[in-house]
Amino acid sequence: MPLVGSRNLSDLFRAAPLVSVASEDRWQLPGAQILQLMYEIDDAQMTALIPPALHPTIPPTLVFTVTRAPESPAGPFVLAEVKVGARSGARPRGFLARGYCDSAEAMKALGNRWGYPLLQAQVTLDKRYDRIRATVKAGGATVLELTLLNPEPISGNDLQYLANLNLARVTRDGSALDRLVQVDPDYVFRSADRGKPQLDAFDAAAWQLAGAKPIHAVSASYAVADITMPVLRYLVDPVKPPLQAVERL
Repeated sequence: MPLVGSRNLSDLFRAAPLVSVASEDRWQLPGAQILQLMYEIDDAQMTALIPPALHPTIPPTLVFTVTRAPESPAGPFVLAEVKVGARSGARPRGFLARGYCDSAEAMKALGNRWGYPLLQAQVTLDKRYDRIRATVKAGGATVLELTLLNPEPISGNDLQYLANLNLARVTRDGSALDRLVQVDPDYVFRSADRGKPQLDAFDAAAWQLAGAKPIHAVSASYAVADITMPVLRYLVDPVKPPLQAVERL
């Protein structure tokens, strides 16, 4: 039998953003800079990190993504995410239990429109000729520090980003339901690089991923792209079996 998650998300849903699925917003984020690293993690906790509606990937992975948007309807912002690699049915997805954003206005808008479960923090993304580095500092502590070393140009067609499953509450028929919100932005790439991944700091508990232990680097990429944030199309009921969990809006 395929493995499924065992995580109870009830405590996290109490603080999750409330999303209106009736929104037709399509934000444009021109010239966004995206640093992404993937790491394989120890498999001891791979089912404990995700809910029963999802399958773990084999091998289990974490995807670290930091995005700087110089322009948005909520102003400039930098967003940091650590997602658990998973499958919703047969589809690869990234489960996000918590992220961080440096802008209070953007944090609120991303939560209300697309269900991003965010806290405010100091998030930076710096590009130099020989490295691209990102840091997240929350409550005076560094909860994430990652670097792409020795960037080499590649085609944007070589990159593929997972659609998110964001932990949120969703208003439907007058009720607030606990759901995972699928968010699959569109990307038009201006440039892309790959390089050597380096994870210098990661506080798993600060990302609601206690027990996640990165053990092997898989990949690192950096891109500049025009991002279109989507209209919501799918939800996932976290407690149902994978083949019964997906809801179409």
